[in-house]
Amino acid sequence: MSEATIESILKEKRVFNPPAEFAQNASIKSMEEYKKLYALAQQDPTGFWAKLAEKELHWFKRWGKTLDWQPPFAKWFVSGKINISYNCLDRHLVTHRKD
Repeated sequence: MSEATIESILKEKRVFNPPAEFAQNASIKSMEEYKKLYALAQQDPTGFWAKLAEKELHWFKRWGKTLDWQPPFAKWFVSGKINISYNCLDRHLVTHRKD
């Protein structure tokens, strides 16, 4: 019995370069930075997403396991507690993003 996986058949090759001013203010400023980030994600997907989730989101309870993968089912950040409304809105009320 083969292991079931999910595959994408979409293979997009076009590149749409942003205006220079937009790129300068972006989190990822160039295609080189993107490729470096992509390589990190490829090398260690669970470590990559765990690091990003820790850095970019507020957790009310940190997860115990980053990924529980039982194809075709995936559970991310198992046992973690998060509030999406808080992450999208409330936490920014005390920062420069409040307005």
